[in-house]
Amino acid sequence: MKPKGHRPSAFRIQQAGPGAFRGRWQAGIWGRNPRTTVIRAGALVCGAAVLFGWILVPLRLSGISMQPTYRDGALNFANRAAYWLRQPARGDVVAIRMAGASAVYVKRIVGMPGERLEIVQGVVSINGYRLPEPAVVRRAAWNLAPVTVGADEYFVAGDNRSMAMEDHALGRVRRSRVLGKLLF
Repeated sequence: MKPKGHRPSAFRIQQAGPGAFRGRWQAGIWGRNPRTTVIRAGALVCGAAVLFGWILVPLRLSGISMQPTYRDGALNFANRAAYWLRQPARGDVVAIRMAGASAVYVKRIVGMPGERLEIVQGVVSINGYRLPEPAVVRRAAWNLAPVTVGADEYFVAGDNRSMAMEDHALGRVRRSRVLGKLLF
C-alpha cells in the first residue's frame, strides 16, 4: 500500500533557453552570491598588495657574484619579516639596500657584529679560526687585512670567490641596510 499523499516522481527534460548559458557562466565566475565574491576578490587583492609590497620584495638577480648558489637573471624574493623577531645570522643570504628601492645587492653574511675578520689566500678567518664555507666552490687568492665589524654591522661577501677581489663588492654593512633574507 502506498502512503497517502504520495505522488510518483517524474523526470522532466528541459531545453536550455538562450540565457541559460549566460546564467551558468556568470554563476561560474561570481558564484551564488556575487557580493561575497567581490568582497573575497577585494581581500585577495589587498592581501597580495601587502604581501608583495611590504613583506616579500621581488628581486631579479643580476651578476655573477653569488654563483653557483644563484644564477644571473634568477627571480627571488627578499623576506622582510624574517628579521622582525630575530637578528640576521651567519650564512644567511640577504638583500642589501644600497641607494633607493631599486638598487639592491644580494650577499651572504660572513662576519657578525663585534667579530675580527680577515681573509688570507681566500680563506676567511673569524677571531683567528677558519670559517667553514660550504657554499664557496672556488677561491681566488684574496687578501684582506684584519677588520673589526662594528656593533651594528655585518660583513658580507658573495659566494663566487673565483673573481678578482677588486671586481667584487664585499665589506661591512649597517643593519639598517639589510632589507631581508632571501626565500630560496
